[in-house]
Amino acid sequence: MSKLSVKGKKLYLNNEPFQIISGAIHYFRIVPEYWEDRLIKLKACGFNSVEMYIPWNLHEPEEGKFQFEGIANVEDFIRIAERLGLYVIARPSPYICAEWEFGGLPSWLLADRNMRIRSYYEPFLEKVDHYYDVMLAKLKPFLQTNGGPIIAMQIENEYGSYGNDKRYLQYIKDAMIKRGIDVLLFTSDGPTNLMLNGGTLEGVLATVNFGSKPKESFATLQEQFPDTPNIVMEYWNGWFDHWGEEHHQRDPQEAANTFEEMLKNGDSVNFYMFHGGTNFGFYNGANYSDKYEPTVTSYDYDCPISETGELTPKFYAVREAIAKHKDVGELVLPKPIPKKSYGKVGMRESLSLFEALDQLSSPIQKVHPETMEKLGQDYGFILYRTFLKGPMEEAALTIQEVRDRALVYVNQTFKGVIDRWDYKEVMIEVPEEGIQLDILVENMGRINYGPYMFDPKGITEGVRFERQFLFDWTIYTLPLDNLNQLCFKADDRPQDHPIFYRGFFSVNEIGDTFVELPGWTKGVVFVNGFNLGRYWEIGPQETLYVPGPLLKQGKNEIVIFELHDSKNGEAYLVDTHKLG
Repeated sequence: MSKLSVKGKKLYLNNEPFQIISGAIHYFRIVPEYWEDRLIKLKACGFNSVEMYIPWNLHEPEEGKFQFEGIANVEDFIRIAERLGLYVIARPSPYICAEWEFGGLPSWLLADRNMRIRSYYEPFLEKVDHYYDVMLAKLKPFLQTNGGPIIAMQIENEYGSYGNDKRYLQYIKDAMIKRGIDVLLFTSDGPTNLMLNGGTLEGVLATVNFGSKPKESFATLQEQFPDTPNIVMEYWNGWFDHWGEEHHQRDPQEAANTFEEMLKNGDSVNFYMFHGGTNFGFYNGANYSDKYEPTVTSYDYDCPISETGELTPKFYAVREAIAKHKDVGELVLPKPIPKKSYGKVGMRESLSLFEALDQLSSPIQKVHPETMEKLGQDYGFILYRTFLKGPMEEAALTIQEVRDRALVYVNQTFKGVIDRWDYKEVMIEVPEEGIQLDILVENMGRINYGPYMFDPKGITEGVRFERQFLFDWTIYTLPLDNLNQLCFKADDRPQDHPIFYRGFFSVNEIGDTFVELPGWTKGVVFVNGFNLGRYWEIGPQETLYVPGPLLKQGKNEIVIFELHDSKNGEAYLVDTHKLG
């Protein structure tokens, strides 16, 4: 089969001029039961291709241990796309950004304090090679040159926004080719001279990413690469949210008009995102500009297809734009997925974190407070405990480089918050009998973009009381990846403690639903053992999405890990998503 190729300013597929009209869908943000539903809607909107990132950290969560089942079954996702007649653009770079935890890089890289990511640093490249040995072997049968749907593959993502190591980019390209990747290779970068100079590679197709002003952006591309096709690999038609911000929205018609302008000009476009999905579990990333900014659980992105799979006004505006340039046919859609309200759930059972420590973790003795990664932990929480002898006058407790948010307890009584953006110290005193000091640190997502990506979690430098560093720590790793061993009891709701709450609800007819938590402060929600993600009263997100396939007919369990306070101990399962 003839592969996708470049001839001057045009793309050719099967020796015919070809315009990419693609939409981004991330299989890892969607339960597998809904992959086909989302891809059918992409096809129905008039798109001919699906673009997908591939996150290294999902597929190799522990070094040398790979997973390709469930939400990680990338091969099944590609098969569905192929069956529906969609081409696939794959972006399996070591780094993907995507507002995904650590930009897709695995956390275990950070166990080596000397690690240098995204560069020609041989210890890093060795890890990439081991990953590529497995991942590219999975993708190779799906290449267009082997009769499959993958027409193009990216060698690195927005590298010019990070560095200029051409030797590194060449290594990644050669690593792909050596493993049989013989489809069209490309890079994608912001439309500035700095980014294009740093992120492109001779002999590799350059594409650009932007959300507006296509003429100006493509003009910069053409200045750098005359006689190349105009391709926007990420046309940002919406945007993502950080905690504490307003929910982002973009006028549907304005986004569609900009899209149609490019289609009319013959430009190739990948719509980022067509359907965003959800940062389930602890997989949300974070940004750092003036301060640390963690991303919310929802990755709705104000897309043509909402987080929950609904067609939005943007879908119809985009389909109408495509219809001006190609036959989109009759709109044929899958059967609608019902949205259900299952009512109030009384969280009648509870367990204090301090009571649960030995059920969740084995204590580790260390002189210094080590990071999560040094202790083999990827996500979640970590608790540091030490004892201070008294008497000592009141003074400031300071954590040097807390990553990211710490709750401080003296004799299991809450004393305050220390975080990496607002609160820097807590005042405590030590009576003659001494105190037990507990510091619970939440990893709120590793930075996924920019110069501060080397972002180990926990306490990275040390803890001081006044000017004195504290030593001799007992550490509990709390990834919260298995709560089955928790021994709940009737809720007595102790004060000033992080608490696990458990309740049950009944389901007769299965559908999508949403967890709403009025009166709750900050924490994580699990339904039938599945980590839905984080909630936080500061918003903008007000509900957590529960896809129907996570439920079962009859009795269902909900567990909430609340860090601060629940005013009424009740959760609600409603039929409306509230993103702020």
